[in-house]
Amino acid sequence: MTVIYSWNVNGLRAALKNGLMDWFAQTQPDILCLQETRLLPDEAPPELQRPDGYHVFWNPAEKRGYSGTAVFTKTAPLRAATLGIPEFDCEGRAQLLTFSDFTLVNTYWPNSQDERKRLAYKLAFCEAIGQTLDALVRQGRHVIICGDFNIAHREIDLARPKANENNAGYYIEEREAMTAFLARGYVDVFRCFHPDAVAYTWWSYRARARKRNIGWRLDYHCVDKSFLSRVKDIIICNDIYGSDHCPVALTLDKAPPGKKRTAP
Repeated sequence: MTVIYSWNVNGLRAALKNGLMDWFAQTQPDILCLQETRLLPDEAPPELQRPDGYHVFWNPAEKRGYSGTAVFTKTAPLRAATLGIPEFDCEGRAQLLTFSDFTLVNTYWPNSQDERKRLAYKLAFCEAIGQTLDALVRQGRHVIICGDFNIAHREIDLARPKANENNAGYYIEEREAMTAFLARGYVDVFRCFHPDAVAYTWWSYRARARKRNIGWRLDYHCVDKSFLSRVKDIIICNDIYGSDHCPVALTLDKAPPGKKRTAP
C-alpha cells in the first residue's frame, strides 16, 4: 500500500517547533505533501532538506515568508514540475510529480480574502488546475490532487454555514467552482467514502474553536473516477496538532482490487 499525507503546516518554522519532525519520524509517510511552507529551501534545517530515505521537492513563493508547497517522497518520481503558469508559480501554488502509475498534484489554493479581493485569481487557479488535470487524463494518466483548497464545498463541510455565507472559503462562487471542478470527472475521496460524516481539517485559533470542533473541511484528496478503485481508505487525522490544519491521509492499494468502488 501507499499512504499519501497532505498537510497545511501554516509555516514550516512554526510546525518544526511544534513537533513536525517527531511526527514525520514516527509516521514515515510514503509521500508527504505540504502546503503553506513559507520557507525557502536553504532556510530549512538539514534534517528537512535531506531526510533519510526521502526525495524532496520544494516550490517556494517568490515573496519570502508566504505560501509555498513541498513534497517528500520515498519513491523518486519520473518527473517533477510546477504548473508552468507564471502568475501561480510565483506563489508556489502547485507541484506535479509523475510516478509510474499516477501523477500527484500538490496544491495550495488561494484564499479569496475579504470582500472577494482575490476571488478572480482563485477562480482562475481552479480553472487552470482543471485544465491541467484534464490534459493528463486525456494522455491516459491517472491523477491525484491533494492540498488545501481553501473551500468548504457543502453545508456539511463547515460547522456554521449560514453564518459564513459571506466569508472567504464559502462564497457561492467558490462552491460553484468546486462543483464544476468535480463535474469534470474527479471525486472528492473523503466525501465519497464518508458521505454523511461531519469532519473538519481547519479550525481558527480563536475562541477555542478546535476544542469545540467549530471547523471547516478545507483539505482534500481528489482522484479521477477511473482511479477510485485504487483507493483503500482516507482518514482525517484530527488528533494531530502542530498547525491550524490537521493532516489528511489517503491510502492506495498497490494493485487494483477485485471489487471496485464506483464514483457517485
